[in-house]
Amino acid sequence: MDIVVKGRNVEVPDHYRVHVADKLSKVERYDQKIQRIDVELFHERNPRQAERCQHVEITCVSRGPVVRAEAISGDFYSALDLASTKLEQRLRRAADRRRVHRGRRAPVSVAAATAGLAFVEPEPLESAVLDDAAEQSDEPWHIVREKEFSSEPMTIDDALYQMELVGHDFFLFNDKESGRPSVVYRRKAYDYGVITLAP
Repeated sequence: MDIVVKGRNVEVPDHYRVHVADKLSKVERYDQKIQRIDVELFHERNPRQAERCQHVEITCVSRGPVVRAEAISGDFYSALDLASTKLEQRLRRAADRRRVHRGRRAPVSVAAATAGLAFVEPEPLESAVLDDAAEQSDEPWHIVREKEFSSEPMTIDDALYQMELVGHDFFLFNDKESGRPSVVYRRKAYDYGVITLAP
């Protein structure tokens, strides 16, 4: 398993790379198919955000679904602790889902399993540090990241599961039943919605 540590607008010292490797070496017990773990560090330059200036994002790439976690704190060590705790919870949830259930017991859907949990309003992410090309643009908006995902058809339940694994409020997928592009998204508490493109 490779662990790649990158910094955006920040230099990553060797002792921190060693600390990250020690911290994340334990996650392999949840999924032996993990091929690579990407850790990105961001630094918020705004001095008014001193208590929330360090952002750590961890992405596990395996033969299964991609699992992601992120956290913001006053220093990179505590941000890494928070993000790795979230990552372990998501990997444990994924491992539980893969476990074979014998007899009439079937895995519980994400919606049913999380129905009794209390909802905590997520804190808004701080604005990402833009690269030089985006800062020089005259447009009022900036595209700071582009991603491309597999278009393998899946059910709504699988899309909700994938959304929970990456920790996003929405997930774009190709609906297995209708064959159309769709989006599942989080509503208040643990209610979800689905948006589908008309044919």
